[in-house]
Order: sequence, then C-alpha cells, then structure tokens
Amino acid sequence: MGLKKSLEIVSRTHPGLVRNFNEDSIVTDPNLGLTILADGMGGYRAGDVASEMATGIIHQELKLAWGQLKNDHIARANGFFAQSEAIRQAVDKANFTIYRSAHADTKYQGMGTTLALAYFYENHILVAHSGDSRIYRFRNGRMKQMTQDHSVLQEQVELGMISQEDARRSHNRNLVTRALGVDAALQLDMREEGTLPGDIYLLCSDGLNDAVEDSNIELALNELQANLQLTADILVQMANDNGGHDNVSVILIKVLRPFSEGQNWWRRLLSRWA
Repeated sequence: MGLKKSLEIVSRTHPGLVRNFNEDSIVTDPNLGLTILADGMGGYRAGDVASEMATGIIHQELKLAWGQLKNDHIARANGFFAQSEAIRQAVDKANFTIYRSAHADTKYQGMGTTLALAYFYENHILVAHSGDSRIYRFRNGRMKQMTQDHSVLQEQVELGMISQEDARRSHNRNLVTRALGVDAALQLDMREEGTLPGDIYLLCSDGLNDAVEDSNIELALNELQANLQLTADILVQMANDNGGHDNVSVILIKVLRPFSEGQNWWRRLLSRWA
C-alpha cells in the first residue's frame, strides 16, 4: 500500500512577527515517507542559505539512494541498517557542503543549521536530528518528545545547574552545541520506533516550542487532531500570538493506516527472541 494513502502530511512555515527573513526550510515527500526541517543560523541571510542547502541536498541524496535500494534486495532486507546508513551519508554530505561553503565565502562565515528528519517505512519511524529543532510523538492523547536538544541549556539542565522552567525563561535558549556546517564532521543522533494508526508526529523549529509550552501544544493536538491543516495553522498562530519572536515551522504527519510490505527477515528473527 502506498505511503501517500497511509500518511497525511501537512506543513507550515512563517517568518514570525519580528524577523525580516525566514531562515527555516522544510521539505516533505509523501512518496518517500520523508519529512525534513532545518532552522538556519549565521550572518546576514546566511542562515536561510544553510537550511535550504541542508534540506535540498539531503532530499536529493535520499531520492537517489532509495531508488537504488528498491533494486537491491539484500540492502532492503537489512531494513533499518540500510536506511539509516543512507540517511547518515546524505546528512554528512550536506554538513560538509555547508561547512566548505562557510569557509569559502566570507558572507557565509559562521553559517549552520539544525536538522530534524523523520522517515516512515515498514510501520516504523526513523528519526535523525542535530541541534534544537524537535520531533514529538502524539499518541492516545499524550505528547512525548522524541529528540533531545543539543544545546547549552539542555546540558545545564542535565547537570542540575538549572531547572527546566528556568531554561524556558533563559536568554541563552538558542545556543546550540551541534549543527550542520559548524564542523567538518557531524555527530548525528538517530533512533527508530514502531508506529500505530492514529499517531501524529510533529517536527518543529524552536520558534514553536520556545513560544508555546508543550502542554499547550498537546492541548491543541487533542482538540484539533481531526483537522491536521487547521492544527498546523493554529500552532503557528499560537507562536505568533506569544510574540512571534522567531521564525516558526511545523510539519505534522498522521498515520492513517499500516504501511508495510511485509516484515524484513531481521524483524522476524527479533520477534522470535522477544
């Protein structure tokens, strides 16, 4: 069954009410079950260059890679391992391209971008991220953060130096410890978990979660989940109603029905040990 019939995908991006430019970039590809969000940073207009490079390169590389995987039965049988390696290689290429561009042109000096990526296949979601853009899962009325921010504040929270509430009010919210383009090599966090019909996944830039508390995002999802288009509009509006101090982007993916072409051999083997 095609992914387009199994997933509903809606996206929105808005510059906010303060900034002149939108440095967020988003890509959704329902045919591949792929969603990508990047939040750029850097000097004048460099952030949008970095984020667009990231989403564009990763999308193009994965289209090529997964086109090849369709004809490689051994690679397809390896499921997560083949898919995750393709994502890692695509992200590495985007990272090095941004890094090289930042060092080759003074107007791009210091540019970089966060990354939040979700790929759906075989009734699973594969998540990859770097920086403080987030991915949430909404299931049975409750929202759970799937990613952990790579930020100075998150490190301070983990060390007990600052509370989560104090972190929300801090002026240092945007100091990330990882991002594409900052170094020649990138440490990418990846994870996989099973999906269920009715799940809603949210990718967002920090323009949303810095402005709107998780409890209010969860409330909006509970109240509006039947209309994903309206949900996306309301989430952006909530961020702007709370000041709109940053660009805000959201991607919502609802699992409508199972999407499996049959279990891979390694899933069957693991199920015997479970």
